[in-house]
Amino acid sequence: MIGAAYRMRRSAAGPRCGRISVDAGGPLCRSAPGAPRGPFGYPQAVSFSADDLALLDRSEEVRIEIRAPGGSPHSTIIWVVVDAGDAFVRSVGGKRGRCYREAVANPAVALLVDGRRLTATAIHASDPDSVERVSDALRRKYGADPALATMLRERTLATTLRLEPA
Repeated sequence: MIGAAYRMRRSAAGPRCGRISVDAGGPLCRSAPGAPRGPFGYPQAVSFSADDLALLDRSEEVRIEIRAPGGSPHSTIIWVVVDAGDAFVRSVGGKRGRCYREAVANPAVALLVDGRRLTATAIHASDPDSVERVSDALRRKYGADPALATMLRERTLATTLRLEPA
């Protein structure tokens, strides 16, 4: 579990995510005081490039590389969605899913897609607006897939993670 004052790496441009705190919903990103915020309340300082977002948006499945604290890296296949310049994933296994548990315990992850490795930080995003955005994006992208219903179950909603490039 992420501690109440876990410090994230800082980019050359300044703070990316000043603090991680844990509340009833899990770890939440808290940006540096006064940091500019986008239309959904996220810090504007960091985003994937337009090319990376387009690649993620058009990819049906990607691999996510995760690592338990002190463990070896491993990967699994997931769905990723892009909405308003933000990339999101959600655990089909709910809070008990290995990928989710490890991403929360060690938020340094990587997306493996089309021969590229995009390093990222997983940020808990189970607030109602994020959950709705991701559910809508999943419906748009995977609406014809019979497995979509599993990603919209109540037990999966709280496992919504926003990915920021590392």
